[in-house]
Amino acid sequence: MVMWVFGYGSLIWKAGFNYDQRLVGFIKDYRRVFYQGSTDHRGTPEYPGRTVTLEPAEGEVCWGVAYKVSKKEDEEVALTYLEVREKQYDKKDYLDFFTEPSATTPTVSGVMVYIASPDKKLNGNYLGPASLEDIAKQIIHAEGPSGPNRDYLFHLEKALVQMGCKDKHVMDLANEVRRILSQGELTAS
Repeated sequence: MVMWVFGYGSLIWKAGFNYDQRLVGFIKDYRRVFYQGSTDHRGTPEYPGRTVTLEPAEGEVCWGVAYKVSKKEDEEVALTYLEVREKQYDKKDYLDFFTEPSATTPTVSGVMVYIASPDKKLNGNYLGPASLEDIAKQIIHAEGPSGPNRDYLFHLEKALVQMGCKDKHVMDLANEVRRILSQGELTAS
């Protein structure tokens, strides 16, 4: 049996497991948002970073990559790895994945995706919406074992641009972080 995994955050540029194929494409009726707190990778329990999750958004698409894992041993290793890496994401879903914007039939059905739900009882790290400036400030100051939270944002922005994807939320947030950082540098001198 073949396993497919959809990545819409750091999995885009850093899979961390063996795979047979990598396809660029999208899922429908979801959008990527920086609403999930990260206390284990890009922040700490005292000062969580922000990473992306998905929220339902009818008519929208979320671009990312799907990884095909065919070998049984690779699948077991990938699942074990992902369950640790994505442990703060409380929901797994299986969605249709498309590679062509005009397609009505999915390229792959049943692509596994990790989602951090907004249910605070199930997901204690959900931070939810905030102003662009507040999210940007949190990202600027947060740092965890995987590095500064801003690196996560900038890597995601770069990976999406390389795929030809213009994600307004990610681009606006990255630009706001750069704006705040440049003002801080100006006032510090």
